[in-house]
Amino acid sequence: MVSLICTVQGHRDDVNCCAFSASLLATCSADKTVRVYSTRDFSELSFSPLSGHGYGVHCCCFSPCGQYLASCSTDATTVVWAMGSGEIEAVLEHPGRSPVRVCAFSPTSSYLISGASDGTVALWDFTSRTLLRTGTVPDTMIVACSFSPCSQLFATGSSYGDLRIWDLGMNQLHTEKYAHDLGVTCCQFAPQMGMRNTESDEAGCVVQFRLASCGQDSLLKIWLVSQSFSRGCKMQLVHTLSGQSSAVLCCCYSADGQLLASGSMDKTVAVYEAKGGVLLYTLSQHERYVTACAFSPTVPLLATGSMDKTVKVWRVEDGCSTQGAGPDGKSLPDEVPSSSLEAGRKWPCHSRLLVNDWSEDDVSSWLREVGLESLVQTFKANNIDGAELLMLNKESLSSELHIESLGLRSKILRMIEELKMAPVSDGIPDEFLCPITHEVMKDPVIAADGYSYEREAIESWIKTQSRSSPMTNLPLQTTLLTPNRTLKMAICRWTSSQ
Repeated sequence: MVSLICTVQGHRDDVNCCAFSASLLATCSADKTVRVYSTRDFSELSFSPLSGHGYGVHCCCFSPCGQYLASCSTDATTVVWAMGSGEIEAVLEHPGRSPVRVCAFSPTSSYLISGASDGTVALWDFTSRTLLRTGTVPDTMIVACSFSPCSQLFATGSSYGDLRIWDLGMNQLHTEKYAHDLGVTCCQFAPQMGMRNTESDEAGCVVQFRLASCGQDSLLKIWLVSQSFSRGCKMQLVHTLSGQSSAVLCCCYSADGQLLASGSMDKTVAVYEAKGGVLLYTLSQHERYVTACAFSPTVPLLATGSMDKTVKVWRVEDGCSTQGAGPDGKSLPDEVPSSSLEAGRKWPCHSRLLVNDWSEDDVSSWLREVGLESLVQTFKANNIDGAELLMLNKESLSSELHIESLGLRSKILRMIEELKMAPVSDGIPDEFLCPITHEVMKDPVIAADGYSYEREAIESWIKTQSRSSPMTNLPLQTTLLTPNRTLKMAICRWTSSQ
């Protein structure tokens, strides 16, 4: 169910962005101010509005711990505010003094990136508030940016329409040209990451992320970003969502990665099941373009901002229909099936096995479950087991398996990618298990490698092992551990439901 619970009307001009911390909601506007509200009752804090910018404020974001808020503006600065007092803690002047359009914190709070109208990207060391390095995308504006959940990569989107993946050395690892015709407007990484062990080939360990992007082409797209040492960084389009009729201006993932929301010039907010791209709700309460959206990291709330100068706060939960109607005047669905919000497909015949360990019979069972029964004999004749299944590509499907239909080949590859991203299930969600102990976490914390661990386990690992990641074997840049409150709440909810 989605229900409108609050409308915030403090701004005197277009709302450009909104952001949640665990207990606060921040909004920024072309009226040069940033406003901060308590999520307990959405009353405005005593030190709000924040009025340190000389021109309109384009973007705002909280540090993961919630102690700081960053906002960027046409005045060429990114201002860091202390949330305990509302005082300016730092003013970061963008190189070249160009208007700053976007900013984002890394999940570890170590870094802050900002993108400007002259195509420059600045990477800041947030601990020291110093500029580390800059990069440039010529002849365009940087209008979107997002850190990966491991904090080692970030994505940018430009008004030219391209998406780029960068590392912390400001090396461009991948460029997806023409990702959106007429320009990108927003991009955001999903909060979870996956790892695929491909020891059977030369690629080694492959880390995978999902990235959502939207643009002036009225589309919301979901990409699979894969990174490995031997093959570098690659992007593959997984879903193209066309649930809105005009330019899509903003997008955001929920804290658990299961929902994806977007706002559009058609005045609507679309809420999708993120894994499969299924449109769940269309919200049409705003009177003008929807320019901003954000999910709370701790409670099932969605905030949406608009050029109608308001911010609306919605409660998003399973259950009965929301009040209101879609753009065609139809009521929203009375009920969202719980299966629509599952983290991915479940493969009941072999759910306890890693795909890489599947037998040929397991692959045959999977083909039947996904509606590809006609291919069972072809796959059996070619001795396709789980390891071989994960290695299939367009060329092998065509030349070795002789599957001539382009549409069928595309469907097979799409289903394989969904399979790669699906968690292994033994009844316990995979992300609830500590990678070290393989037990359900009680006090999950995020380490510098971006992974979550049981606090006691990772602390013991750091003391007894070299300062390397248990998952990647790379050096940990810091031993700082950040409580993963969102994951802890999800584990508590799941435990209570068992």
